[in-house]
Amino acid sequence: MADNKRTGLSALADAGNEGEDFSVIDAIGGPRGVIESMLPGVVFVVLFVATSNLNLTIAVSAVLAVLQVIVRLIQRQSVMGAVSGLVAVGICLIWAWQTHEARNYYIFGFITNAGYAALLAVSLIARVPGLGLVVEFIRSLPTEHFKAWFHDWMDDKALKRAYMIVTGLWVGLFLLRLVVQVPLYLTNHVAALGVTRLLMGIPFWALAIWVSYLIIATPMHRHKVAAKKIQTEVDVDAELEPSATGKDDDAS
Repeated sequence: MADNKRTGLSALADAGNEGEDFSVIDAIGGPRGVIESMLPGVVFVVLFVATSNLNLTIAVSAVLAVLQVIVRLIQRQSVMGAVSGLVAVGICLIWAWQTHEARNYYIFGFITNAGYAALLAVSLIARVPGLGLVVEFIRSLPTEHFKAWFHDWMDDKALKRAYMIVTGLWVGLFLLRLVVQVPLYLTNHVAALGVTRLLMGIPFWALAIWVSYLIIATPMHRHKVAAKKIQTEVDVDAELEPSATGKDDDAS
């Protein structure tokens, strides 16, 4: 069932829908998604600390990541999350293997966090909240009439304010990860870095999504209700217009 539900930021696109309860567990991929996301990192840090054998640690972590994808294929389940996870883990493992340093397994995470923080910060400066762009893009793909799509949510002051707040929240999340983890990397505390990475990974991700939902849900609900009302009025006018035209023709 979890595979049919939107996960990650996509789950926020359903915020404010009537009759739907928001589930953080579903939003982060369900119990299985959490386990699959955390398992490679857990295995890497535990195995390296236990054996101090980087090559063995890399080999086992790589096999585990591939097995996760194979299992999903066998069960005919969605593999997109597993494949994206495999690619990310693969990059981390290759980086550690090429440099012969276990701590470099975490460099890719630093780069992505810094990149996301920078992009979202720029969007705040431009007064076009990045989280708003992502959520609204998922909610209603602007295949045409981009300008109308853009102004539809940007001109809603309450909704835009909510998006600005959550965008700032996510900037803070990414920067906090860097502030805490980079010093551990620089001092080569691999075990502490691995544990910290796990604690600031899925748990922080879940918390950020939950708080984002709490901030967005009410203004988005009001926005959807207003949009539905406008659409209803347009539909009614469209139905009445032929009738009015017919009466004019009869009168003539």
